[in-house]
Amino acid sequence: MNKSKFEPREYVFITLGIFIITTALYFFMIPGKLVIGGVAGLSLVLVNFLPFEMSLMTLILNVVLLLLGFVLLGREFGAKTVYASVLLPFFLFIYEKLIPDVESLTGDMLSDMLCCIIIIGMGQAMLFHSNASSGGLDIVAKILNKYLHIAIGTAVTISGGLIVLSSVFAYEPKTCVIGLLGTYLNGIMVDYFINGFTRKIRVCILSKHFEEIQRFIVKDINRGVTLYPARGGHSNKEITELVSILDKTEYAELLHFMREKDPDAFITISTVNEVVGLWNRKSGLR
Repeated sequence: MNKSKFEPREYVFITLGIFIITTALYFFMIPGKLVIGGVAGLSLVLVNFLPFEMSLMTLILNVVLLLLGFVLLGREFGAKTVYASVLLPFFLFIYEKLIPDVESLTGDMLSDMLCCIIIIGMGQAMLFHSNASSGGLDIVAKILNKYLHIAIGTAVTISGGLIVLSSVFAYEPKTCVIGLLGTYLNGIMVDYFINGFTRKIRVCILSKHFEEIQRFIVKDINRGVTLYPARGGHSNKEITELVSILDKTEYAELLHFMREKDPDAFITISTVNEVVGLWNRKSGLR
């Protein structure tokens, strides 16, 4: 069995992602009394009935869920999730000590909700990009998936919705309605930011200078390129089509080269949501 290697870069991403999430929670969700589905949302409800600070309540819930996960799931979630689950309440604790009794930055619950989900979505996308999560509902979702055979996405939605509905015991109905809206929009924002991390560009080029273009892509940009024989429908002439998958920076480099080498080349561009395999090991293409 191959052991997963420790990747410092991934833990930097996880730390930054958790810091971004904690910042959104502390400056928008908590002062705005926003109960958006998740452990932080449940903690915000429970601190109204228990003598705990937000950071301690979040830590207790995360530890309980981690223990429950170990008992019911075994080792189906790794060190990254444990690290993130402990780091979030730690950052909350730091904020509580450095900036106590923070007030809403916008003074409006709806504005707080919009700012919160945009920032949290960015942080969550960084975690998912590093193959990690902040624990909490992800553990609940995996338990429901394993024992009740409920799809993970559905389980997260159900769990989050129940947490938001619990806010009626601590806050006015308006909080519950905005929380449900925020939970729904949060999923959309996470998808948006994840696509931003993984989206690539597929470039198809028809040019008589295909050999020089191929050389530039392989040697200068250090990406692979596939050559296809093609025939022009109008001219009926044989021509070679080049196809390559690039990120945005590499695409800009290629366009600059094409403007100088062959401004009349026929180029089509399309978006690729995700690429797996050899493309991600760029040094292996040299």
